[in-house]
Amino acid sequence: MLSDRQEKILHSLIREYIDSAEPISSDLLKKRGSLNVSPATIRNELQELTELGYIMQPHTSAGRVPTEKGYKFFVEIIFEQQETPNFINREIQEARQKIEQELMLAQELAKTLQEKQTTLSYTKIQNKDTVFEMLKIIGPSQASHDKNIDIMRELLKEFENF
Repeated sequence: MLSDRQEKILHSLIREYIDSAEPISSDLLKKRGSLNVSPATIRNELQELTELGYIMQPHTSAGRVPTEKGYKFFVEIIFEQQETPNFINREIQEARQKIEQELMLAQELAKTLQEKQTTLSYTKIQNKDTVFEMLKIIGPSQASHDKNIDIMRELLKEFENF
């Protein structure tokens, strides 16, 4: 079980880490957090939180970062509160907007592809001579192989230009 001070320190550390994605030092927690204790006391509590597995220190001179256990504790605390914090509501709203935009773009893409498919099918049907010419190319003997390849390249270029 964490003390009230450890909970505040862990909460502040995780919020800062979410905002910066950088290891968080005791000095930074002292400056930005509403903690009325010295940086040395914060370091001692950070050491205790590290030993309990809530945070870790990537290397000796680095600040601390939350572990999976720390994130779980943070989420449990947040959802125990009656009201969801503003930054979470904002993130949820932004994610919803991005998903809606991507769905709209996907629908537009599907519609455009369907229109292009119809156009290509219509063009292919309308240009019967090209299809018949391709059938004629496939039929001849090996002697006209190089000529056939050149004609096929021209036909492919014509199809690409549609």
